[in-house]
Amino acid sequence: MPNRLATEPSPYLLQHADNPVDWYPWGAEALEKARREDKPILLSIGYSACHWCHVMAHDCFEDAEVAAAMNRLFVNIKVDREERPDLDQIYQAAHQLLAQRGGGWPLTVFLTPDQTPFFAGTYFPKTPRYQLPGFIDLMENVARAWHERRGEVLAQNEAVRGALTQQQPEADRQAVLGDAPLAEAVRDLGAAFDPVWGGFSRAPKFPRPGELFFLLRQAQGGNAQAREMALFSLRKMAAGGVVDQLGGGFCRYSVDEQWAIPHFEKMLYDNGPLLHLYADAWAMSGETLFAETAEGIVDWLLREMRASEGGFYSALDADSEGHEGRFYVWTPDEVRAVLSAEEYAVAAPVYGFDLPPNFENTHWNPILARPLNDVAAELGLTESVASARLKSARQMLFAARETRVRPGRDDKQLTSWNALMIGGLAHAGRVMNRPDWIAEAQAAVDFLRRNLWRDVRLLASFKRGEARLNAYLDDYAFLLDALLETLQAGYREPDMAWAQALADALLTHFEDTQAGGFFFTSHDHEALIIRPKPGYDNATPSGNGVAALALQRLGHLLGEPRYLDASARCLRLFHAQLTEQPIAYPTLLAVLDEALAPPRVILLRGPADALSEWMTALGPKLGARDLVLALRNGLDLPAALAKPESDRPMAWICSGTACQPPIGELSALPV
Repeated sequence: MPNRLATEPSPYLLQHADNPVDWYPWGAEALEKARREDKPILLSIGYSACHWCHVMAHDCFEDAEVAAAMNRLFVNIKVDREERPDLDQIYQAAHQLLAQRGGGWPLTVFLTPDQTPFFAGTYFPKTPRYQLPGFIDLMENVARAWHERRGEVLAQNEAVRGALTQQQPEADRQAVLGDAPLAEAVRDLGAAFDPVWGGFSRAPKFPRPGELFFLLRQAQGGNAQAREMALFSLRKMAAGGVVDQLGGGFCRYSVDEQWAIPHFEKMLYDNGPLLHLYADAWAMSGETLFAETAEGIVDWLLREMRASEGGFYSALDADSEGHEGRFYVWTPDEVRAVLSAEEYAVAAPVYGFDLPPNFENTHWNPILARPLNDVAAELGLTESVASARLKSARQMLFAARETRVRPGRDDKQLTSWNALMIGGLAHAGRVMNRPDWIAEAQAAVDFLRRNLWRDVRLLASFKRGEARLNAYLDDYAFLLDALLETLQAGYREPDMAWAQALADALLTHFEDTQAGGFFFTSHDHEALIIRPKPGYDNATPSGNGVAALALQRLGHLLGEPRYLDASARCLRLFHAQLTEQPIAYPTLLAVLDEALAPPRVILLRGPADALSEWMTALGPKLGARDLVLALRNGLDLPAALAKPESDRPMAWICSGTACQPPIGELSALPV
């Protein structure tokens, strides 16, 4: 019989609806049962595209013996970390404290009935292996500790709560802002940089867009080291197997230092920021590889992730037919069966099919192993002929791959992740002169406004006609930032009005007006054991960093001191951490950068057609510290933007409180 998860909309929870475990979703019923029966809680947090979540589900949660022990000893709660990032943040931090190492998914945490964690781990097998205890033995020991050594558990709980509370930042009201953290972050990244393969760590390697954003900002300011590290890393990533060379889009991370073999899940939240980055890298360098990588991300997005109701789905699974990566990898015989001899002669050396197998010693995950022009020269082909054969080979391989069993898709639409993609689409569309991409971004904005904006509040998740869950800081902050990108790509009056409403809601419902900064949950959110105020960047940028940056930029555009002051308070709250470990806070480094020297605001006014020509010319030339709005005649504008109408384009350029005289010639603009 299905358990209580059968009525939940989350694709991840539904994956566990037929488990013999007596699962509860997080909520009052489960928490009250734990209190009433004096039972500890077994909290399992994961997500639908998580490979090791599937492994533990098969090992443990689908097993009748394991389920019987779970049901006897605990109240069992299953959580989708994508729907409840508030819970995930708290209990990942608790895992770090209890286990003295980083967490991940699946996250397995044992809680006392008051929700305090007293033991935590990640994946556990049914029987001991991988130097891990068997899950049944572990559960028996944990339950015994609760019932027989309760005094120790409660004493530890008090210490854990205190430690979690102490992790919250404290404002440095005497802080003097300076640019030292910017220079130190470049030095620290230089020390961590891999000069052979790019990136800033050994295996596993994550794209880490925040650090690359920071480096590109510094590169646009003239820092040659930052430019080289950013472009080299982006180049190596784009040539690796972490990007789908046949279908476009990036996987979550690479398990090796060469970016060759990914963890094959594809997440919306990775690809939005990476699209933004590759557009900027193309604008900076003119390299075709960067443009093609950006185009591949959008091709994948519109082909596989666009929802029929609007907006974008969340993720694609790493597994298909029970095996990670099966959808994406090849044997040479499979490739030869699809391609002509002429196509194979070009495709094999380009994609690395003529090298030893790079996936589990039996299969090939395509990479860009050799430059096409080198292969063409070896084969005695012109580059145009070789390019045509490679294009044909890629199309044939892609078509053959489409006949395979597809990975599962998490079909919920999350506000925050959609916002990250909207921002990337709008920015790349403006920089690369792709009005079709801008239109897609605006359509996704309209979907969110129509379906997830209720009574001047955001909701966090949408699936099959139902919007649900009180939105988090990331939802508000990422969407405000995305609206600033769409406004620069194509100004629409409702988007500016919504940006102001979101900014006001952000201040009303999330700001800590005493200490500064923003809580991850709203003031009227369900009370949890702590209320985090995260400032460091993870796989996604920090909500505090994005909120402070977007409010600061909107404040400069509109001349609104409330937004500027809230941003300044947030920056001061995190100033000590920013100074101690700047590379952990790349988004807040951007806030600091623009607090020290305000962004350049470029307002264009005039007839729509002429403004479009100016924007096409300006798109690749503007940097991360530029804000540009093309305001056609006839718009109803906020007072700060309401420049005089004219029958020809005019530009007004301001930095902070200093403005230049109006400019009437495109060639005279200082870009």
